Amino acid sequence: MENAKTPPNFIKSIIEEDLKSGKVKEVVTRFPPEPNGYMHIGHVRAIFIDFALADEFGGRTNLRFDDTNPVKEDVEYVNSIKEDIKWLGFEWDNQYYASDYFDEMYERAVLLIKKGLAYVDDQSADEIRENRGTLTEPGKNSPFRDRSVEENLDLFTRMRNGEFGNGERVLRAKIDMASPNINLRDPVIYRISHATHHNTGDKWCIYPMYTFAHPLEDAIEGVTHSLCSLEFEDQRPFYDWVVRECEMEGQPHQYEFGRLNVSTMVTSKRKLRKLVEENLVDGWDDPRMPTVSGMRRRGYTPEAIKAFIYETGISRSQGLVDIQTLEHFVREDLKLKAPRTMAILRPLKVVITNYPEGESELLPAENNTENEEMGIRQIPFSREIYIEQDDFMEEPPSKYFRLFPGNEVRLKHAYFIKCHDFIKDENGEVVEIHCTYDPATKSGSDFNARKVKGTIHWVDASAAVPAEFRLYEPLLGEDEESEELAADETEDVSANEVDDFLKKVNKNSLEILQGFVEPQLKDAQPQDKFQFFRHGYFNVDPKLSEPGKPVFGQIVSMKSSFKLPKK
Repeated sequence: MENAKTPPNFIKSIIEEDLKSGKVKEVVTRFPPEPNGYMHIGHVRAIFIDFALADEFGGRTNLRFDDTNPVKEDVEYVNSIKEDIKWLGFEWDNQYYASDYFDEMYERAVLLIKKGLAYVDDQSADEIRENRGTLTEPGKNSPFRDRSVEENLDLFTRMRNGEFGNGERVLRAKIDMASPNINLRDPVIYRISHATHHNTGDKWCIYPMYTFAHPLEDAIEGVTHSLCSLEFEDQRPFYDWVVRECEMEGQPHQYEFGRLNVSTMVTSKRKLRKLVEENLVDGWDDPRMPTVSGMRRRGYTPEAIKAFIYETGISRSQGLVDIQTLEHFVREDLKLKAPRTMAILRPLKVVITNYPEGESELLPAENNTENEEMGIRQIPFSREIYIEQDDFMEEPPSKYFRLFPGNEVRLKHAYFIKCHDFIKDENGEVVEIHCTYDPATKSGSDFNARKVKGTIHWVDASAAVPAEFRLYEPLLGEDEESEELAADETEDVSANEVDDFLKKVNKNSLEILQGFVEPQLKDAQPQDKFQFFRHGYFNVDPKLSEPGKPVFGQIVSMKSSFKLPKK
């Protein structure tokens, strides 16, 4: 799949017709993140649509930071967004900020006042909310709605000059308080905020609302197709109103697509921010987080993520995609890239009593059975090795083919071994197994005198490298996901909702184990990826690993019964 291709979709059809009819000469899109958090899986679909569609038609994509709220914005978020987009393999043509246009936005607001289409309201935020009405009942006019143009101009100028405190006054568009579309009931377009802005400093103490600023930005930049997720559909009439009444030369059009929700992945930025603030995760890039930086740290690849986005398609419908779909594409991408090696996560010592003491040998092992070009490695083998604790049982159930007293198994890349004794500690736990090996059964020797049903992995005890392993479960269980997964770009989530959400977070989403890896992994570098026999795909954690002390985080388990649905 090429970066510049998208699957057949309704937006592509619209663009093709617009170009054919001459409605537009060049396709211009924009990706307009608010720099108030890190990007997550839901944003990736928007990035893919904005950039890939423009690329496909030889157009341009602007990266524009909608930085209209200085209280919640930070340069940290700006930098992380840029890093994420580049990591995904996309490049923007121009970089802009909403704050680049604050002067023009102010003048357009003055124009609305002069046209009698905006007024200064002294009501509190609670009063405005209360008088806004409901989805079935009209709102009530503000007692300040009929102020004269002169008075509104004077008050708005004084708002800009800093004469009023936060929340004392707002500027509202004057549209229709009885409109069936609640977004047209005199929406607030400017509010007072005495806060330092990351880009403009202290130049302004009034800031435009996102819903007012966004269409102006699109018009100023000459955006032809303003693409956004479906929750903004009800905002489109106000978007068009702003472009029209502010008399913008550019005439952008908004088109909505279904947003991407993935099972067990929470995509409300306010809820994700709370996880970070409450130290329930290790920052925005925690591998359990659905953020792009979290997925990168976990070991997901750009190729896998983009293949997933391509597969899920672009449509008008909302839906919930099973996390197994994403994991399927991660496995498909890594299976030919990741070396296959052995790691012991829960060690149990095995002593091979008939192997010569003080001796060792090197055994050849292929690095990837599906990719011969990755070659072979030499792994040490000696009298003492480690195996997984669950590869031995004192009293096994039926159809258990691993080690137990009297049973013989194959060691991957090595020999057959047979258990004849074991040692327990004072708590009755098995801590050491004694086995014998058959030198004639060496892997690759074509030995076929007898068969064994079980093959287990191991690492040589004398050469093994201590390592930390991190196993992840979803932050949210499937029982709670339906009501908690929905993203909330408007941040309209109550404190109670966030607190209730925190109570549902899986407290067992991280398991840390201390085990061993093969010796060549001692110098594994951050973001190196491996397939550990039976355990799955793992990534060297770039934040926690130290030279010679690797920390491996599980990317995905080894296999899943999941299959892509037939189209």
